[in-house]
Amino acid sequence: MESDPQGAGISARGLGLRGPRGWAFRDIGFEAAPGALIAVEGQSGSGRTCLLLALTGRMRPTEGSAETGGLRLPKHMAAVRRISGLAHVPGVTDLEPSLSVAEHLRERALLQRRFGGPVRSLFRSREERFAQTRERVGTALTTAGLDVGSLPKGSRTRVHDLERLESLRLSVALALIGSPRLLAVDDLDLKLSDAEREAAWDMLRSVTAGGTTVLAVCSEAAEDALRVRPAPSPAAEETENTDACGTGPTGPDGTEAGTGDTGTADTDSGADRAHTDNRADRAEATTKGRAENALAEAGRA
Repeated sequence: MESDPQGAGISARGLGLRGPRGWAFRDIGFEAAPGALIAVEGQSGSGRTCLLLALTGRMRPTEGSAETGGLRLPKHMAAVRRISGLAHVPGVTDLEPSLSVAEHLRERALLQRRFGGPVRSLFRSREERFAQTRERVGTALTTAGLDVGSLPKGSRTRVHDLERLESLRLSVALALIGSPRLLAVDDLDLKLSDAEREAAWDMLRSVTAGGTTVLAVCSEAAEDALRVRPAPSPAAEETENTDACGTGPTGPDGTEAGTGDTGTADTDSGADRAHTDNRADRAEATTKGRAENALAEAGRA
């Protein structure tokens, strides 16, 4: 296991995942050092989100092996989930449109303090806990590049009033509050302008500058990123408006209509029989809305 607590190195050897409609991805092999910027590049139906979830311990691969942070997959899926954070994954990390930025940050900080920190932190004084929370949230916002003061109503701005890039930054900031060694971001460049895409990549570079490894799903990778390209599944090519992982019909923009427990806007979801260890991961193990049938045996904590 790696001694570096900051970033998580990732490696894969012959990694593949088969769903009810065929292989989501297969023969994936690469190696990335801790703190690397990794781009899973491909179009809808190429299995890119399934790969992201497999490498973060949310989906069980069908063949091959991988390591994340020195933890072997699929043997140590639960441990990998504890050191990785997800951002911008539809159906998994959805922001609540009616809640404000402050309410999202407060909720995430409370969850982190209650479930993500050491037990001894619960016995610190109230002032110490508040100071630590303020510092953690402030660092996450700065790294994600979200200037709350510049929003229309400051921290009281509702999510439905945020621009697309601002929503992405907020989702990343929420994931960073947990201080993950691996940050996994889905659909990084979805519906962003060229300038916004470059700003999004700059945001991820700031994350890696702090030592955290970043795994980002995108349609076009940045030049300085380590590119991983899953091959499209034959089933995805033969079946119009569906993907190889077994999700439902998709809309004209390549996203699936409806939402479910977990999801991805690129229709890369589902697995033949995805197994997780506990109830918390049913919400994190299914991909793309209404994918319950593909992940019927996922557990939840």
